[in-house]
Amino acid sequence: MLTPGSKTSAFSLATLLLLAGCAVGPDFHTPPAPKTNAYTKKPLPENVTVNENGKKVVQTFRPGSDIPGEWWTLFHSRALNGLVEEALKSNPNFKAAEQSLLQAMENVGVGEGSFLPSGTASLSTTQQYFNGAAFGAPFLSNLFTLNTGNVSVSYTLDIFGGIRRQLESLKAQAEYQRYQLEAAYLTLTSNIVLTAIQEASYRAQIAATQQIVNVLDRELSIVRHQYDLGYASRTAVLTQETILYQEKALLPALEKQLAFEKHQMAVYLGRFPNEKIGDDFRLDELSLPKQLPLSLPSELVEHRPDIRAAEEQLHSASAQIGVATANMLPQVSLTGNYGSESIEGYFSPGSQFWAWGPSVSNPLFQEFTLYHQKKAAIAAFRKAKDQYKNTILQAFQNVANTLRSIQSDAEILNVQTSAEKAAQESLHIAEHQFTIGAIGYPDLYNAQRTYQQALINLVQARANQFSDTVALFQALGGGWWNLPRATPKGVKLANATR
Repeated sequence: MLTPGSKTSAFSLATLLLLAGCAVGPDFHTPPAPKTNAYTKKPLPENVTVNENGKKVVQTFRPGSDIPGEWWTLFHSRALNGLVEEALKSNPNFKAAEQSLLQAMENVGVGEGSFLPSGTASLSTTQQYFNGAAFGAPFLSNLFTLNTGNVSVSYTLDIFGGIRRQLESLKAQAEYQRYQLEAAYLTLTSNIVLTAIQEASYRAQIAATQQIVNVLDRELSIVRHQYDLGYASRTAVLTQETILYQEKALLPALEKQLAFEKHQMAVYLGRFPNEKIGDDFRLDELSLPKQLPLSLPSELVEHRPDIRAAEEQLHSASAQIGVATANMLPQVSLTGNYGSESIEGYFSPGSQFWAWGPSVSNPLFQEFTLYHQKKAAIAAFRKAKDQYKNTILQAFQNVANTLRSIQSDAEILNVQTSAEKAAQESLHIAEHQFTIGAIGYPDLYNAQRTYQQALINLVQARANQFSDTVALFQALGGGWWNLPRATPKGVKLANATR
């Protein structure tokens, strides 16, 4: 039979248990995907045709098709595949991102420990001297040893869900670091491929410049010969020498840029710049991917690691509102204490003591501070929400720009291919006419400069087509969702796949 006191206790306990199932603060929901069905205002063509090294290559856009996790293999370069694999094992920044994720995962473990009781155990032995003379009883003076053993346990009831919200925030931060690792993976692999393309571009520009130098050197010999015969002026000789030396002056700058790319590649691989990093890259050894997977706009928010990271920051900020709200409410704890205190020894019969009971603490004179802490948490959530929206907008802009660049690159490359052929043929005709005296030196000079510029423009246009193809894979997220779930090395998770 329940007494009035026991009924009150039972009712209070039931009320606490009921409240323990609730958590203050907003429940987080993933924001809906943007309601847009296209990346660009103008309809995207089905394909673009590229005149690549004398052959027509058709790059076809495949809306809705998936991106392979190892997308760089579509360039069909074993040397490139090897460098990417090595970089993922050795790059310091990528390793640092792994450790950041590991740190966040361990912090989740710290947060989970808040649900467990906390306790302390202690044993102490002290010698005490009691002087009865201070109380008018000198015969009571004595020296004795006091042995004390004590175990204390405390458990905080998460009635309003503050601890749960804090753990929710920590888990969101761990997921944020996971997507940061995915972003580091995508950035590193993209940089490796782009650096290889830039290296190949500078090497091709050096070869083209050297080719132009050879042409100019041959023309200088002809002009000098004509000067010796009296058919050309000294000014024509000096002008041709000037053009030749100006062209030669371009080589050191290009070689410097090539060296910079080699140094950068070494750093990506976790090596010093003076170390050898493998074979040289050339544009002719890279294949332009013919199939260009294109994620649907509704899927982009799921595929971009920066968007997913921004979403987790929003999630964490939402949970912090609950933490701040719970801090304004009473905190209930259960504590228990058991021990013994005796001069005969630890836990001697009859020396035990114990105590237990609930305790409630409520902040006093802190309402002003706690109120503004909650308002700050709400402002942080709104800020994270705006940053999330901006990240999405920038992602869509990134994809739209890249798609437009690929179309423009194809048009430019085709025009530059035709321009280089025309300029080369024009130069051959001008050289022959100049040799037989049909044209003057100014006409030859113009033909030389036109061919020089056309050849360099063609090399740069080819490199741009490769680079913007890489940029498209990067803008769409790089297919990380088709690879094993990102985890620090040596850490095994129950759910090892995505």
